[in-house]
Parts: sequence; C-alpha cells; structure tokens
Amino acid sequence: MITLCNAPILHTSRLTLRAPGPQDWPAFRDFIAHPRSVFIRGDDMDEGKSWRAFCHLIGTWVARGYGSFVFTLKGNDQALGLTGPWHPIDWPEAELGWTVWSPEAEGKGLAFEAASAARDHAFRDLGWTTAVSYIDPANARSIALAKRLGATHDAAAAPPPGDKETLVFRHPRPEVRP
Repeated sequence: MITLCNAPILHTSRLTLRAPGPQDWPAFRDFIAHPRSVFIRGDDMDEGKSWRAFCHLIGTWVARGYGSFVFTLKGNDQALGLTGPWHPIDWPEAELGWTVWSPEAEGKGLAFEAASAARDHAFRDLGWTTAVSYIDPANARSIALAKRLGATHDAAAAPPPGDKETLVFRHPRPEVRP
C-alpha cells in the first residue's frame, strides 16, 4: 500500500483510529448506499459519487496534513465508522465530525470513544483552539453524542454553505471541560 502522508494512529481502550485506506471502500460504499447516511449526502448518490466522496476523505489527509480517522476495534481492521478533524475550504470553521458506518457498532459508546480521541488530537496535536460539529436537526443520535462530548448548541455560529438546515454545536477546549 502507498502511504501519502504521515498520519498518526490513535488508540483508545477498545479502538484503533487510523487514516482511511482502500480497504475501507466497501464499508464506506455500503454505508453511503444505505438510508442511514441520508443526513450527509444528497438524494442522487450513485457509486461514482460515492467513490469521489471516499477519495475526498483520503485526499484531505494530503491536502491538509490531517483528516478524519476510520475507527476499528483493536485487533480487527474492519471499518466501523469515521470521526475526526474536517475542514473543507469553504466551511466557516473546522469541524469535528463522525459517522457510524456499521449498525452493529451503534449503541456501544464506540462513536463517543472515537470522537473523544479525535477531538483531543485536534486540540492537542493540531493546535486547534475551537471546533464545531455541524448536525442535521433530525439526527437525534448525533445531537446526543455532541452533548455527551460536552458540546453546546451555538445558534450564532454560521453553518456550512448549502441549503440544508444545520445545527452548530461548539466543543469546549480541553482546559474548560468539566
């Protein structure tokens, strides 16, 4: 496999977080094709658009020097989801995002564990002083995760461009977290 950047690998008690790679394409493709992913994609998603979106995830590591991490159970390289720093060039702020690709990974605290590690990496290693999460108002599970991470709704913050209604949750810096 070709490595295009020096991406860190993060570990938690149960998880490994690593940069996405070609081996993650089937899990991503299946997630994007499922109605569970409608909150992050348009209605006209086909395999070609899914592939370009997947390559965007990988390319962000090269273009920015950081990106979102695929999270897996320790000792098992099967992708369960994605979380981490994300900042498209036209977005008003850097985001901490997450998606759970596998329904079997839901309800076990894995997204919280992965997002916590990715958030800490963004503040500690990337020097971020702020981070937001952009969330579809209908995505109750994502809102609950943002709140569990200590983020609060910031009604004054600008959402990313587009015509979708979006809530902005602001994450506290490490030194002000309870």
